[in-house]
Amino acid sequence: MGEAVDRLLEYQSRDDCYTVPFSEVRDLQIAAMNERLQERVDRIRLVRFRAEEAGVSEIRDFADIVPLLLPHTAYKSYPESFLIEEKWDKLTKWLGTVSAYPVDDTDLDGIGDVDEWIERLEQAGHPVSCSSGTTGKSAMLIASDADLEWTAWDSVVACAWGTGISPAKDRHVFSMAPVAAVPRNLRIMEKLHEAFGKPGSDLFRYPVPPITVGSITRMIALRKAIAEGTAKPGEIAEYEQTGAAREKALDDAIGITVDALIKVRDEKLFLTGLWGNLYKVAAAMRERGYSGKDFHPENMMYVGGGLKREQLPPDYREFVRETFNIEEGRNFQLYGMQELGSVKVRCNKGGRYHAPPWLVCLPLNKEADALLPMDRGEVQCRAGFFDLSMDGRWGGVISGDRMEIDFGPCECGAQTPSIRDNIVRYADLEGDDKIGCAGTIDAYVRGMS
Repeated sequence: MGEAVDRLLEYQSRDDCYTVPFSEVRDLQIAAMNERLQERVDRIRLVRFRAEEAGVSEIRDFADIVPLLLPHTAYKSYPESFLIEEKWDKLTKWLGTVSAYPVDDTDLDGIGDVDEWIERLEQAGHPVSCSSGTTGKSAMLIASDADLEWTAWDSVVACAWGTGISPAKDRHVFSMAPVAAVPRNLRIMEKLHEAFGKPGSDLFRYPVPPITVGSITRMIALRKAIAEGTAKPGEIAEYEQTGAAREKALDDAIGITVDALIKVRDEKLFLTGLWGNLYKVAAAMRERGYSGKDFHPENMMYVGGGLKREQLPPDYREFVRETFNIEEGRNFQLYGMQELGSVKVRCNKGGRYHAPPWLVCLPLNKEADALLPMDRGEVQCRAGFFDLSMDGRWGGVISGDRMEIDFGPCECGAQTPSIRDNIVRYADLEGDDKIGCAGTIDAYVRGMS
């Protein structure tokens, strides 16, 4: 890594990493993005293609990086037929277009399904964390082991700043959400348990079958076949049985989780999960006759969103916190993207998400082809980011989110760029979301395939 990148990453070990003034790191961020470009342009084929197409060979200002940002959809730009028809050689070749390291040393012989393909990649030193893809194709996010380690420790650092609670290895850690069983998620939970968990205590994992890319892919394929009228009776029966079994497992998991929580209710707890599931567990806990008065007063909670397709009452946050005796300041909330290795942390006083110095915030127009002013107060924009910590893939990403970013001081006193807590997806606003460069990238990938 270059000198500027190293200097920015060193902020992670400082107590003020989420309060550093933007003016202090502005020029350093530009220099660091240029270092990343020079290091990666000949190693990541998709970045080289974008740089040549835009005629960009050097980053001298924030605007220079805009043509080199990849839409979040780039990581699901592979033809779906590669996955459905199990063309592992072609899927691996596609993965090589977005990877900073060669992946052609992966053993592809005798692969049975996509989960085994991912396992083979990890065995070769190329961990891939996939989005669950519950509404479509999974994003295939190639990483390095250094990325996984950074992301896991970043979660600990961010949680400590967001709650004011330093890791002291004095809690029972509960993972209370069904999440994709991918390297990134597993490493984060292991690191949180290592940092906050009591020695000798087990990490409680939500007792449901793991969500794998293979299981999701099979369900999507079956759903599509049923909709098109091409599904065989046996396939329809499999779809119904799998869905029923999963629903039963989800229902049973709530009671099992409540039982486990009751057993250690008088000790410090570290609860993690998504709002929808946390609410269900809290409601079941109330039905058992337990509430905040029955739990330790120093409990804390790590929430990663989870409102998609959920129908919750207006006071769901208060209900969950009051059930488990969690003060508002001990409720860590973040804004993150699977495509990035670092998160933005929500402060309590200002209610805004703060970005650390190594995560460059780039306010873009809706089409994502121009940078908006960064010196005129709060600006509504499509968010772009450059995560300088990324090693295994390119750190520049265009999000699908509309948000309001301010590069000035927050009410909480922090002077890092911050985001108002009213983030919304363009797809939810308009039903479809078109990022200008996405079509060009899809065409490039088809050419590579």
